[in-house]
Amino acid sequence: MTAISRSDRPAERVSDATRWTQLILGILCMVMIANLQYGWTLFTIPISQKHGWNLASIQVAFTLFVLFETWLVPAEGYLVDRFGPRIMVFAGGWLTGIAWILNSYANTLAMLYLAQIIGGLGAGAVYGTCVGNALKWFPDRRGFATGLTAAGFGVGSALTIIPIQKMISTHGYESTFFTFGIGQGIVVVVLSLFLFAPQPGQTPEASTSKLVQQSRVQYEPMQVLKEPTFWVMYVMFVLMAAGGLMATAQLKPIAKDFQLGTIPVTLLGITLPALTFALTIDRVLNGLTRPFFGWVSDFIGRENTMFIAFVLEGIGIWALYVYGQSPVAFVLLSGVVFFAWGEIYSLFPTTCTDCFGAKYATTNAGLLYTAKGTASLLIPFANVLVAATGGWKSAFIIAALFNVIAALMAIFVLKPMRAKLMTRTGAAWPAGVQPT
Repeated sequence: MTAISRSDRPAERVSDATRWTQLILGILCMVMIANLQYGWTLFTIPISQKHGWNLASIQVAFTLFVLFETWLVPAEGYLVDRFGPRIMVFAGGWLTGIAWILNSYANTLAMLYLAQIIGGLGAGAVYGTCVGNALKWFPDRRGFATGLTAAGFGVGSALTIIPIQKMISTHGYESTFFTFGIGQGIVVVVLSLFLFAPQPGQTPEASTSKLVQQSRVQYEPMQVLKEPTFWVMYVMFVLMAAGGLMATAQLKPIAKDFQLGTIPVTLLGITLPALTFALTIDRVLNGLTRPFFGWVSDFIGRENTMFIAFVLEGIGIWALYVYGQSPVAFVLLSGVVFFAWGEIYSLFPTTCTDCFGAKYATTNAGLLYTAKGTASLLIPFANVLVAATGGWKSAFIIAALFNVIAALMAIFVLKPMRAKLMTRTGAAWPAGVQPT
């Protein structure tokens, strides 16, 4: 019999204050990197106007950012699972700051692409680490905690939309990249110094909902890749991410083509140009949806929540095309699109960890997160479709169909597959609840 060392014994439960402190630190880090993705649309037209580059070429930089933000997260997650979150977030802070500084000096497409690659590496390191840390600290409220963390990335740019727009108009996009790059990077570096991961025994064991079962098996990454359930989630993630990324990257060009970007809109006593209003509301709703649907999924189950949200997203995308040429409708419906899309960043990592365990949660959720990078490859095709058809109709129809397909897959494919997986591997059931 092998003796149990002191380091192998479960640690004592930590206070909720400790868990929430770690969660809040992760959320703040996510807020600081949000502009790298959600602020990008504000820079595309000024860059095009200065250098004469077409939007399709500039959006390649956005695609490269998303690819390197996502596809290397598994490798970064592996390091986090082995060495803890502090080092990776520290490095991510430096990289994100450097990326926007380089953007401010980029006078060739090649330099712009390089800067976005560096930014993607940094953002991925921060994003994957903070989500993984939330997954580990809150097994009892995994959907809600992960949603709050992801919300930092979704809503983090809301407060800076107007300052960035004003600074671009008064000082140029170059100074805006430089100033915000330095500020955001410094904050992430400082916050990283206080992050750490939980030890076995420091957190509650599992969810208390009979509709949320969590695997007792701690899957290693290579084992996860052999599971069909993982690949079903991957396809669903790609389908959902494609439509949302199109809206994120193309909202300003869409508003320009609809000829309503600068038209004033008044809602709740606030008057702003339609695009500014839409971007601000979108960021808020894109953040709120992540903890909201994550919280809902903690009670009614992951797949049931996916179905509701994904159908709503499909309806929202179609309605945005049909009715969005009215300034007020454009603002409200773009908000619906972002509200029904952002939840994928809480539901998918949560479902992945429920299926495959928390020990390698950062790596395994990172493997699934690469689906966002795969989806980003479809973004330039939106411009191609618009150029070929003379309008956005085909792009909107395809995006809406993707969402409906993913919704049906959640109920009719993923749900029964995951039930079989839980039966085969054993699930952590709430007290007094037995599998049927």
